[in-house]
Amino acid sequence: MTTTLICNADVVAVMDDAGTEIEMGAILIENGVVRQVGPQAELSEWHTEADEIVRADGCVVTPGLVNTHHHLFQTLTRAVPAGQDALLFDWLKTLYPIWSRYRLDEIFHSAQLGLAELALSGCTMSTDHLYFHPHPDSLEHSIQAAQSIGIRFHPTRGSMSIGESQGGLPPDSMVENEADILKDCIDAIDRFHDPSDGAMLRVALAPCSPFSVSQDLMRDTALLARDKGVMMHTHLAENDQDIAYSLEKFGCRPGEYAERLGWVGPDVWHAHCVKLDADEIELFARTGTGVAHCPCSNCRLGSGIAPVRQMLSAGVPIGLGVDGSASNDAGHLLLEARQAMLLQRVANGADAMSARAALHLATRGGAEMLGRSDCGTLEAGKRADLTVWDTTGLQTAGAWDPIAALVLCAPVSARHVYVDGKAIVVDGHLNGDDDVNDIRNHAEASLKWLMG
Repeated sequence: MTTTLICNADVVAVMDDAGTEIEMGAILIENGVVRQVGPQAELSEWHTEADEIVRADGCVVTPGLVNTHHHLFQTLTRAVPAGQDALLFDWLKTLYPIWSRYRLDEIFHSAQLGLAELALSGCTMSTDHLYFHPHPDSLEHSIQAAQSIGIRFHPTRGSMSIGESQGGLPPDSMVENEADILKDCIDAIDRFHDPSDGAMLRVALAPCSPFSVSQDLMRDTALLARDKGVMMHTHLAENDQDIAYSLEKFGCRPGEYAERLGWVGPDVWHAHCVKLDADEIELFARTGTGVAHCPCSNCRLGSGIAPVRQMLSAGVPIGLGVDGSASNDAGHLLLEARQAMLLQRVANGADAMSARAALHLATRGGAEMLGRSDCGTLEAGKRADLTVWDTTGLQTAGAWDPIAALVLCAPVSARHVYVDGKAIVVDGHLNGDDDVNDIRNHAEASLKWLMG
């Protein structure tokens, strides 16, 4: 039995149904699980009995942040000049030729860089939508990158099968045969997916989008995923071009397209959904279909403001995502929480989303949407995924409400980050074999190769 006591926290935000917030709080971790959370005085005996004591003076403790949508391979294509001011389809056409040159080195280094950035900003669990595979071991290399950081990881075996010659968007050189895709999906699940409580690694299946895979592949992927008991993910209704494509090619809006092919239900989450209409929101709420809201990316690509307030009011499960670093250029989930809050206020008024509601989306909302009832809160019995935020800096000086300050004020960095009770960030530094300089140097070497 290994025990860690995190004590003297200014406040602990449990994120339970009651909205419990504990001033001068403490958390006892035992073998990767939250054993007890409460006021400092109730856990005082553990000051002498715990194996490790971590003081959290001047800090707020929250559940770890959960990233529900990313393309980690894009971390090596930030701020590409030709894509900086392009809409979605032209942006993709700019970047496809660069991505087509990736080797396994680029897959690993981009994933490690992106996940390190997330961990340092308080993220404990992340998905990854890897939808092209320059090498049969691409998914395995992204998993190895996650293991080097220590983050809880939900990678997806993504796919593209309809190239330009067949009316799709990606170049033919980047698409795969559909029979091969399905075969490799089975292999990925059998090799890597762990359905158990506390799993550090779970796999989902994720055709890229309606404009890069066939309806047959969407349908067959859904059947396979449900047969294997894994979740499903894709992009949907991201912008006006997306809606126009769906109407032209399929004769229906994206929500109906998803329903026809079996892509609604509590085992499905769609990225973006900026352009869902009222009927589609009702469909998602009725079926428990999730949405990964990526507000910074939606702003960066000019896609629009997702109807998040309306979705939440209807009961749609929602988490936050940073999206790929080529359409966001940053991987900080507190920034996403802040942007989500601000955009809903712009669209619906200042009372449309509180700071705490945004923080809920960034933590428990994402965990629940990904089917992780074992994570997302700091209640006894949950996995010990948590972030200790230092609120003694200039960013939060003068703040009356330290929890709201995490979202309302300039984003702070994490002091400590724990995943399954293990510290992956300590005093603001990665706690693995590679430090940030090593990771940056590896990424810069790959960038230099890509730039020729």
